[in-house]
Amino acid sequence: MIQITPTLSIPMRELKFVATTGSGPGGQHVNRVATKIVLLWDVKTSTSVSKCQQKRILHLLATRINKAGVLRVSSSKHRSQKANKTATIERFITLLQDALKRKVVRKKTGVTRTQRAKRLEQKKRRSTTKSLRKPPKHD
Repeated sequence: MIQITPTLSIPMRELKFVATTGSGPGGQHVNRVATKIVLLWDVKTSTSVSKCQQKRILHLLATRINKAGVLRVSSSKHRSQKANKTATIERFITLLQDALKRKVVRKKTGVTRTQRAKRLEQKKRRSTTKSLRKPPKHD
């Protein structure tokens, strides 16, 4: 089980790992050994997420999900399969946590009475400073 949030965990049987050759550190080694790991998770057929969560994931991670509804996360950062598998799982968890996190809507607030008074006081002070710079009037 992979724990995403306190209320959501995804069983390992829903995830599919594919090892391929990939670019990255290792020189010729990387061309011969399948160290790149691709994690595939079918969002549409998953039983561990609710319809609401599924809709949210499909919308927010649309660039990483194909037409069949399969989320794809890959890693070829490290030279070993094990390290890349760990990296893909961590990235997968982060992606889902960010997608399922509710954004807090900012409430608009008005200008307070003190702020209004302060602004008017500054305007008065600036006005008197400028009026003192004028040449005296001759009556």
